[in-house]
Amino acid sequence: MQNIRYKQRFQNYENAFTMLKDSLKIEDPSILEKAGIIQFFELAFEIGWKLLKDYCEFEGYTVNSPREAIKTAYMANIINDVETWIKALNDRNLTVHVYDEEIANEVYNKIKTEYFDILENLYNKFRKELCSD
Repeated sequence: MQNIRYKQRFQNYENAFTMLKDSLKIEDPSILEKAGIIQFFELAFEIGWKLLKDYCEFEGYTVNSPREAIKTAYMANIINDVETWIKALNDRNLTVHVYDEEIANEVYNKIKTEYFDILENLYNKFRKELCSD
């Protein structure tokens, strides 16, 4: 059943990742568009760490939190940039609980320059694995 769970989670991740990818094509976004992009990032990141958790549990690991899912996925060679994942987790936690335009702009820039890449790498890894089944 867990095998099915991570595959189903990937389908949700694919949808969220695609929304984020498409939203990042907006040139010179307004503050409202940036807020939407940040929301898509939060959604993709949330489903992404849960995908890591589901896959790690399928592989026999016990995972109880987002941070633990990230660290376990790194140790299991599922992801390779644990520092950026942890920074993204911290920024996701910040944007979910506090709104500040300066912070929003900083996080938006990090999404474009750092965080999108780790989410895309995760997408490509699971897409490749699931297409080879």
